[in-house]
Amino acid sequence: MSFYRDLEEDNSREWWLANKARYERDVRDPFRAVAALLADEFGEAKLFRPNRDVRFSADKSPYKTHQGLFVQVAPACGFYCEVNSAEAIAVGGFYEARSEALARVRAGMADDESGPVLEALLSELTGAGWLNSSEQLRTAPRGYTRDHPRIELLRFKTLGVEREIVAEGVDEFAAEVAQAWRSVAALIDWFAVRLRD
Repeated sequence: MSFYRDLEEDNSREWWLANKARYERDVRDPFRAVAALLADEFGEAKLFRPNRDVRFSADKSPYKTHQGLFVQVAPACGFYCEVNSAEAIAVGGFYEARSEALARVRAGMADDESGPVLEALLSELTGAGWLNSSEQLRTAPRGYTRDHPRIELLRFKTLGVEREIVAEGVDEFAAEVAQAWRSVAALIDWFAVRLRD
């Protein structure tokens, strides 16, 4: 997307202020329209702000070089889509590595009934072209042995899959995102069962 290519060239407050109307027209308003089109089927979406939190970052660039939209299904999991200078992606999964949520997810992974279900879901999605966009430990997590039959799953701190979206215009983009999210809904449901209170 040309807006983000240009922002990457000059990520300054001055550039942003001069191009704010362009952001609203080319990014924010279309994303709001996409969120509205997806709401009936997936629920209310959160549109992320363009400002970065730079307080604890070495990179002081004030603006994000992507626009994201998120639908939370249960604590720490849901559907996401993003547009940046290079691509648009649809994502689904578990994103929060906090101890209580992660312990619940890992208990499901270790379980002899639900663990193989998750393995099958991930295998089906990667076989259909979804990329694993997850973060893993290098060793076994505390409380699990290195020879656990699902140690590769248990090493995940976050677990999500993503797929590129190619579409022109708001309606087509929303339709492609909806189709992608439907494909990953069973994975989201697997996490949601373990994460809901």
